[in-house]
Amino acid sequence: MSLPARVRVTRPPLPLSHTLRNAVVRMFPAAPVKELTAAALAIAGGAVIGASLRWDGGEAEFIESGWRGRGIEEELARVLGD
Repeated sequence: MSLPARVRVTRPPLPLSHTLRNAVVRMFPAAPVKELTAAALAIAGGAVIGASLRWDGGEAEFIESGWRGRGIEEELARVLGD
């Protein structure tokens, strides 16, 4: 399945930049953002619309409701798994 034209999924370097960290904290207020071992972010129009995170002992995924079911979940999992 291909992604919508304006969506890209990336695996940013850690630690996350200030802007990306703020977006992730908005989606995952309880996640240990400073302890991430991997992250994959879905970005559309310059905004983070989804993320898949991994840290020692846990994982979490979030997609904005309007973007669900468009292949983004699968691409986040693929990128995080690489």
